[in-house]
Amino acid sequence: MSDTISSLKRKINSAGDLQSVVRTMKALAASSVGQYERSVRALGDYAQTVELGLGACFRAEEAVPLIREISGKKKSTISAVVFGSDQGLVGQFNDVVADFAVKTLAALPGQTSRIWAVGERVQARLMDVGLPLGGCFTVPGSVKTITPLVGQILKEHQAHVDSGEISELHLFYNRPTDGATYAPVAQRLLPLDDSWRKQQTEQAWPGKQLPEVLGNVPASLRALIREYLFVSLFRACAESLASENASRLAAMQRADKNIDELLTTLHGDFHSLRQSSIDEELFDVISGFEALSER
Repeated sequence: MSDTISSLKRKINSAGDLQSVVRTMKALAASSVGQYERSVRALGDYAQTVELGLGACFRAEEAVPLIREISGKKKSTISAVVFGSDQGLVGQFNDVVADFAVKTLAALPGQTSRIWAVGERVQARLMDVGLPLGGCFTVPGSVKTITPLVGQILKEHQAHVDSGEISELHLFYNRPTDGATYAPVAQRLLPLDDSWRKQQTEQAWPGKQLPEVLGNVPASLRALIREYLFVSLFRACAESLASENASRLAAMQRADKNIDELLTTLHGDFHSLRQSSIDEELFDVISGFEALSER
């Protein structure tokens, strides 16, 4: 009986230690979700400003030669960036975005020439289905480390564009939805074709007077396009990280609840066994007393 009680004590202590770890990870995940969601909200205002500037530039006649240069490139091959996770405890996070990317790329016209994975786990998933991998980037650990990642992706992509290998670039990532859920989304980032230009041009200007671009319009347009590419990649990465931590937070909440239920069961078994042990000892004392009294 004492061995059983000792075993239950060890299980209770182990479950308590595990619950402390789970609650710490839950707090970290909640904190990370907050910083990435704030980053996405702050980036939204800047992205809108960039898009309004693009629309203003596209309305200028000086931008026509550059527009033709951008939209006149031949579409032949496709590349993609798939944002995943490097850490566990995220459920089907990597499988969801990888399966979505595989199905979407298979339906696109053209040949998929290169896939960049952000995260070793999603890279392994893409490797299993036989997609041509171009490399793997490390998942950022904070908002500050997203900017270097974006620079690496743009630099890597531009190197292949200069060699004539790639003409389209697609992004695949998980976007947060209501609650602690997420959904995979796709975005065609390049090329910046006529439909994209038309979308930017037709955006309503918030003021009554249409703006005029001062100075060199092509130079301003090129600068705004660079900012547009940066903002798009930064937002995709931040939303993916927010989804990852939201998934981890939900997993930790479920684990915390399960540990609470386990501890309740273990404590009940422990008190029941302890009470049974006490009852047996009392019965032995009473039986001995009654035997002595009869003598």
